Amino acid sequence: MKALVINLTRFGDLLQTQPVISALAAEGYETAMVCLKNFASTTGLMRDINEVFPLPGAALLAALDRDWHEALRIYDSYCSEIAERFAPDLVINLTPSIPARLVALRLGKGCSVRGFAVDSFGFNADTSRWAQFLQMASANRGASPFNIVDLFSRVAGIERPVPFRLADSSPTDRIAAVNLLETDAPGVEGFIGFQPGASEDRRRWPVERFRELGSRVWKEMRRVPVLLGTASERELGDRIMDGADFPAVNLMGRTSLPELSAVLRRLDLLVTNDTGTMHLAAGAGTPVVAVFLATAQPWDTGPAAEGCLCLEPDIECHPCPFGVKCTRENECRHRIGADSIFHAVTAFIREGKWPEMENMGVRAYLSGRDDAGFMLLSSLSGHEKTDPYRWIFLQREIYRRFLDDEDLSGASIGDYRFSSEFISRLSVPLSECRDLLFLLSRQVMLLQSDPMKNIKVKFLANFQRIHDILSSCPELSVLAALWELESRGQESLDGLVTQLKSYSAIVGALSASFE
Repeated sequence: MKALVINLTRFGDLLQTQPVISALAAEGYETAMVCLKNFASTTGLMRDINEVFPLPGAALLAALDRDWHEALRIYDSYCSEIAERFAPDLVINLTPSIPARLVALRLGKGCSVRGFAVDSFGFNADTSRWAQFLQMASANRGASPFNIVDLFSRVAGIERPVPFRLADSSPTDRIAAVNLLETDAPGVEGFIGFQPGASEDRRRWPVERFRELGSRVWKEMRRVPVLLGTASERELGDRIMDGADFPAVNLMGRTSLPELSAVLRRLDLLVTNDTGTMHLAAGAGTPVVAVFLATAQPWDTGPAAEGCLCLEPDIECHPCPFGVKCTRENECRHRIGADSIFHAVTAFIREGKWPEMENMGVRAYLSGRDDAGFMLLSSLSGHEKTDPYRWIFLQREIYRRFLDDEDLSGASIGDYRFSSEFISRLSVPLSECRDLLFLLSRQVMLLQSDPMKNIKVKFLANFQRIHDILSSCPELSVLAALWELESRGQESLDGLVTQLKSYSAIVGALSASFE
């Protein structure tokens, strides 16, 4: 059997496809990967991939600018080559973009397709609610309770996610890593990696904090900081070392990806922002201290390995929504001090475990897995009794059943004991939504027996009202987006009836949790 996995994303997300690939290999599939040409080298870090088909995205875009006929010929030639050389029995598309859907459409003819698809008329035809949830959660990350590796697995039809483990380093790369880490500093007892870069400046822990941490790990622990990153991030490394009173190994822009993977395996641990290097370290088995700032938050993009430490500022506006300018001058960047991370690093190196971190101005989480195999974060800072933490757990319990199309009516939901303020804020929109769903269920019955135009207009207006009510509450934004997406895809009254029943069940289950 042959499976073709499509993932047209960047370095970090591409690495996080590994559990899907590993699960397919365990089922006996020979697996090929479709990825962007610019990131094709990433697949060399992964295991269980039999063949790679890099998509020439730049060439396609350039051809579109010149003549769409030329672009169509490139697309046709690309798909034909895959069909001839690989001929998949199963196509799994993990990217909701139009190019990815078109590749899945072309190569999925005559075989099974999972994930993001289109029908014969060119409209979205996602194969599960998990796919819809992944698409909506990417734009509403503050409201997503699942790690992206688990979402990829469920979109791919894998019931129980498998551990995230990348390919081992080659002997040549291991030797290169030893040579790269050579230092003349006396009394070296180990190395601690620093990854100061990030996709946005506001998601970077300040360089002065890295400098302060570097000074302390050297003077008090005799660990040499190893600066990691791309050539374009060298300026950050220069700033860290400007006035530094400690030795360091600066590898920024000096390693290939395989060499970087080998270097990570020789570190005591890595201190990093939310980056592709973080995911590479997690997949390589390197202990990680990951800092999440601004729009980054660990529940969905955290390291997908057990035993990692995730930190975010203990500030009520974190994580901030996408596309919204910060009104607090990026205060969250400065909330996590070097003392907090040094305290954690010291305990881990000396005792082999991350410490409790209460009253340190951070939300600290230890990564692990729940009974279903999904990534889980356990609080190390006393935040397990807070509303946001409990809300994440309630969503995980209810959404998993909803997305798997399980019966939520009468479901036994745990006692989460939210604050009265939180209950008041969410119970109002949930109650309004529940009443309106009941009204819609009656209106659709009338439409089924007599499709009168005036009733149909009111019915459709009420459908929009459901979205408006849910989207008015940030904690319900993902459900609002799911409702709208699923509504647009309905082609019959029977489909609307099914949708109304399932959303009445999830809104009812959420409402019951606040009563």
